[in-house]
Amino acid sequence: MKLNDPAHVREQYATEANLETRRSVWHPTADGLDPATEALRAIDRALVGDADILEIGCGTGVMAEQIHALPGVTLIATDFSQRFVELTTARGVDARQADICYLPFDDASFDVVYAGWMLYHVRDLERALNEVRRVLRPGGTFVAVTNGNDHLADLRVQAGGRPEVTQFSSETGESVLRRRFGDVRRHDLETRAVFPDHATAQAYLDSCGEGFAGKLPTFEGEREYAGHVTVFEAR
Repeated sequence: MKLNDPAHVREQYATEANLETRRSVWHPTADGLDPATEALRAIDRALVGDADILEIGCGTGVMAEQIHALPGVTLIATDFSQRFVELTTARGVDARQADICYLPFDDASFDVVYAGWMLYHVRDLERALNEVRRVLRPGGTFVAVTNGNDHLADLRVQAGGRPEVTQFSSETGESVLRRRFGDVRRHDLETRAVFPDHATAQAYLDSCGEGFAGKLPTFEGEREYAGHVTVFEAR
């Protein structure tokens, strides 16, 4: 099943269960850098005085809550999942259900747009990025986070699969963004997924909904697998 199949996306994020299963195993890089923290720093760098920020694909609202706490920020968080909108609203954030391909905002409404780990889910990437460009003010910044093709590749291969090659990745993201932004910068991070046991690793694979159920060979003890994440800043 394709990662950007709307039916797959709807099923994946009808509740927070799959997302939380995957989020729970991730650890910072060997030198202590966390991708979400680096993305927040990128957003903060883009702020000059009071700022309007749009988060697209807010998930359970963890990042939205941190953005909301930045001084002088007015944040609107959006997600395709109504459940995620409810969870983000419960954190005290203005959250709304919206589709990135049809953003319900006027042209030049935001100083910063943030999209974390979601552009590979978009059914029409070109239209989505055109919408991001449209709602950004002149001189505004787009911060996007995504995974590389080798992200957890070893685990996927051990379960009989193959590396996950997506439409917006560490490998392709820069060239895609340069078609719309004159200044694109990147920060690559080698993260780590730590599984305390085989059951946790299999649960992670099961949460992806890609047919890995029961296919990971049994192993004893803890295992660590390499991840690869890129934080893009585009202006």
